Amino acid sequence: MTTAVDTNVVIALWSDDPSINSAAEAALDAAFRRGALVAAAPVFAELIAAPGRSEAFVSTFFRETGIAVDWNLTESVWRAAGRAYRSHADRRRKQRDAAARRTLAYFLIGAHATVEGFRLLTLDERLYRAAFPSLTVETF
Repeated sequence: MTTAVDTNVVIALWSDDPSINSAAEAALDAAFRRGALVAAAPVFAELIAAPGRSEAFVSTFFRETGIAVDWNLTESVWRAAGRAYRSHADRRRKQRDAAARRTLAYFLIGAHATVEGFRLLTLDERLYRAAFPSLTVETF
């Protein structure tokens, strides 16, 4: 089965903290043994904004690791992301949630994995389970 990789997993892999880095590497290795790895285009976009990470660096990283980037998000993905984002905003308003507001990118990443039938490897299990109940979420 294909595993979609969230931005925070790659950031963890690049961490200077050996325990976080090792955990991310082990999780990615385990996912790769089960099937292909893919990142939705918003993951790529978020990663080039990471401090010290150029677009060329991120491109090379994906090419060398064999993690494919899905540049073509379908209408179904966009619609599912919009619905999940709306539900998230509704929940925040009702609960008067003071937590950090999430951007649309989170919901595009989750919708991409859901619509394509992928599992999602992430460190943000709570958000994705709430927004996409049918999504198989893995964390480390």
